Amino acid sequence: MNDHVSSLYALAHELLNLGMDGSPIYSDHFARLNREVYEQALNLYNAPEGNTPEEEAELCLSILLALNATFYDNGRKQQFIQHLLDRCWNVLDKLPASLLKVRLLTCCYGEVYDEKLASEAHSIIGTWDASSLTPEQTEIIGELKNMEENQYPFEIVD
Repeated sequence: MNDHVSSLYALAHELLNLGMDGSPIYSDHFARLNREVYEQALNLYNAPEGNTPEEEAELCLSILLALNATFYDNGRKQQFIQHLLDRCWNVLDKLPASLLKVRLLTCCYGEVYDEKLASEAHSIIGTWDASSLTPEQTEIIGELKNMEENQYPFEIVD
């Protein structure tokens, strides 16, 4: 199952960042990738829970990321997201302070905008050596910052 989870995470990440490097976005590739990500997310949604907190966190994170990346909705997408968030609440306290935990906290924060989630992510980030951040650490720091600064990306707030 780990290969499927990793594959879904990579595809969802690709979809979320499509065109961000300035390259053109082709509608056929975009549509195919959307469909593939959505179908893989639904397949994994019905998979059993992970055997360890880390496996469960990776599974939940990958599916949440995928559902957020796609524009498809079978009419139950928000119900799926809520169920995944419930699973996340059960696993977050079991995870050690790590990049995975920051990713999951950030993803959950992007759904509910609970400041406690962002605060915990910042606490973990504060333990990282700023002079030797990995590209993945740098990326998640930027994502969290963007979410905190743009809590209503599709609304005009006066």
